[in-house]
Amino acid sequence: MSGAEAGGVLLTGGTGRLGTALRGLLPGLVAPSRAELDITDLSSVERAFAKYQPKAVVHAAAYTNVAQAEIEKTLCWRVNVEGTRNLVRVAMGYDLHFVHISTDYVFWGDVGGYREDDPVGPVRNYYALSKLVAEELVRLLPRYLIIRTSFRPSPWPYPTAYTDLFTSQDYLEVIAPQIALALQNLQRIPYNTLHIATERKSAYELALRTRPDVQPACRQEALVALPEDVSLDIGRWQNLLSSWNLT
Repeated sequence: MSGAEAGGVLLTGGTGRLGTALRGLLPGLVAPSRAELDITDLSSVERAFAKYQPKAVVHAAAYTNVAQAEIEKTLCWRVNVEGTRNLVRVAMGYDLHFVHISTDYVFWGDVGGYREDDPVGPVRNYYALSKLVAEELVRLLPRYLIIRTSFRPSPWPYPTAYTDLFTSQDYLEVIAPQIALALQNLQRIPYNTLHIATERKSAYELALRTRPDVQPACRQEALVALPEDVSLDIGRWQNLLSSWNLT
């Protein structure tokens, strides 16, 4: 998929943080409103696909509040699992490339440095469970790319950050352009799973970059079970960039 072909790319979650960023970077994306494309409604998905006849789908819509998911399990499951199931079910009837935005939380998160083909699970929380199940639904499709990533809005949105949670996440303005680049070069990616992130760091170290007054905290203070080290190996992505002469 090149930028010139972006008119044939259907984006879910176009009003979310990542979706909004991608629309700014790839103006040709087709991003229906929720009123037009409600992924939790199968008939809505069917109508949107019939109208736009997409050559590719970028599934960025998701329930992402990790702590609240423990309370709103039904809603989290409806969006992340049933919504993805509806998209996959309809996509089966089209010749398209399906790109699914997933998360580093599909890993248990005790050792870090996870590669794309490392075993996933078990999960630490309900959000992670919903995203892991969604990945497996996407794998039913003949052509797909699962992008595991993690990002935060800038500046760091919380007064505290964990010193004992290690991650490869970065700020949206760092991650979104990389995902856009992957979408522009989709046909040149010979994998069905790809980690797009940055170097390993603590959440506190990341927070300090945009919020110098952030206070250190520990994972034990969280309202939900969190991993110790969910950093990702990004060697596959770096090698692709190098081969494209884009590093």
